[in-house]
Amino acid sequence: MLPRFLTHALPRLTLAVLLPLCASCASPVAVAAPAPADLPTCLGNLADDAARTGLSGAAWRQWTKGIEADMSVLELLDAQPEFKTPIWDYLAVLVDEQRVADGQAMLQQWAAVLAPIAKAQGVDAATVVAVWGVESDYGRSFGKRPLLNSLATLSCFGRRQAYFRGELFSLVRLIDRGDLRSEGLVGSWAGAFGHTQFMPSTYLRLAVDGDGDGRRDLVGSVPDALASTANFLDKAGWVSGQPWGVEVRVPDGLDSALVGRRAKRPQADWAARGVKLVDGRPLSAAGLTGELGLVAPAGLKGPAFLVTRNFDAIYGYNAAESYALAISHLSDRLRGGSPWQTAWPTDDTGLSRLERRALQTALAARGHPIGEVDGLLGTATRRAIQAEQKRLGWPEDGRAGQRLLKVLQTQPQPSSPG
Repeated sequence: MLPRFLTHALPRLTLAVLLPLCASCASPVAVAAPAPADLPTCLGNLADDAARTGLSGAAWRQWTKGIEADMSVLELLDAQPEFKTPIWDYLAVLVDEQRVADGQAMLQQWAAVLAPIAKAQGVDAATVVAVWGVESDYGRSFGKRPLLNSLATLSCFGRRQAYFRGELFSLVRLIDRGDLRSEGLVGSWAGAFGHTQFMPSTYLRLAVDGDGDGRRDLVGSVPDALASTANFLDKAGWVSGQPWGVEVRVPDGLDSALVGRRAKRPQADWAARGVKLVDGRPLSAAGLTGELGLVAPAGLKGPAFLVTRNFDAIYGYNAAESYALAISHLSDRLRGGSPWQTAWPTDDTGLSRLERRALQTALAARGHPIGEVDGLLGTATRRAIQAEQKRLGWPEDGRAGQRLLKVLQTQPQPSSPG
């Protein structure tokens, strides 16, 4: 999970989405470049601060010796995404048929591990596996950056040094106590890592030993990662047996000021205002308890949901309603549920990962140098999309949507790109 100060201004973009997107981020404001050679001196000066967290001087020197600066993380810290992500694009790639099928397979494969977790912590298996699927694609994508290098660099250079120093101290404590091995330890540029992408301080507080080996290893142990994710949600206020929420139909003219997960009201109040389940049944048929908030990520003309305390617990994992909706919807699909019934208010919806690969294939066939056909829309793919948009006379926003895919799959290929 990325630190909250990095997510408050945009929907949660997980490793499968954020890393290729940030390859196309705008350049940061020019500042005097710090010197990588200053890193050892900075780390040496942090020894006293590290000691106040319980780390001995010997441990601090041992685990920070030889760390190399990765100055590229400063560009990611300061940059803002160039391409804003509509909610229908965000969810199309995170909750596609491939992720649903893979997640259902994981539910079966790890059923013997998930059952006692659900019994002990009250969090159902589908929700836990949904977090796993969104965060690392079921362990396929941990991130590629050496974690100690990233956090040490962010602790000594750029903004938010105090925050990242706390994360670095937590990471070194985890290594020193034997929960983690430093060799090959990688993650996101901001420090999230493991199967369910915990930040080190969260790991230190909430990780649990799910396989009984005496270590809390969210990198090498799937049981530890699943149990720790359930523990996080439990501590965030999860109510056992309660759904996250339901899709609803709202009446025309409903006051938009009522929208927001925090603006909770009793179910009877929503019913009196004309809100019904999306299939037209009364709200009482859903079996929801407690006060409910109304979430409408694309406005009241798009899909709308009444959400419970459990939605808030998922939101606590990463502070974005779009992220909580992705986890919630994927968990429903893993249980055999259907896609949402209400259409998004657009005539050009997003692409699944399979469709993204099809788009890249079509672009490559037109001679665009996009690199590997992997479904990750990095800089080369965005530039190719912009070239095709220019050729078609469309706005050159670099967005990959259904409309462009259909055009490229049906139009004759030109002899050369552009």
